Amino acid sequence: MSENPKPSAGKFDADNIHRLAARVYYEDTDFSGLVYHARYLNFFERGRTDSLRCLGIFHHEIATHDEPTAFAVRRMNIEFDLAARIDDALVVETIYRPSKGARLMMDQRMLRGDETIARVSVQAICIDLTGRVKRAPKWMTKLWLPKVITPA
Repeated sequence: MSENPKPSAGKFDADNIHRLAARVYYEDTDFSGLVYHARYLNFFERGRTDSLRCLGIFHHEIATHDEPTAFAVRRMNIEFDLAARIDDALVVETIYRPSKGARLMMDQRMLRGDETIARVSVQAICIDLTGRVKRAPKWMTKLWLPKVITPA
């Protein structure tokens, strides 16, 4: 859409995977120093939002665009493999999958070094500002289509 007024924190690498560095802070943990299960959703949301920002899709602009649009998570399947701990340096990977119509499909992983901490498959949908499902605007799909990775 417009020139990015605020740089993204992450980036797409040559493999078309978006990577965002993250740190686990005290506020993310429970009494044991492990990341509280619901906080994983925050890390994954930041990864998705930053990947869109890297593509030139900014939440603050799409709601006021000629075709006002927002995203809503319709389905999410999360698997926890290991526990993330206070002070861990993490990387959130976001992969765009083939999508059509109103859907935007993504897979994400949270890594600590080479270890997979958690994985999530996300189906988001495009909606208008009244909450009705709508096809993704063409200008938007043009931006994410080059980053789509088809599963092997």
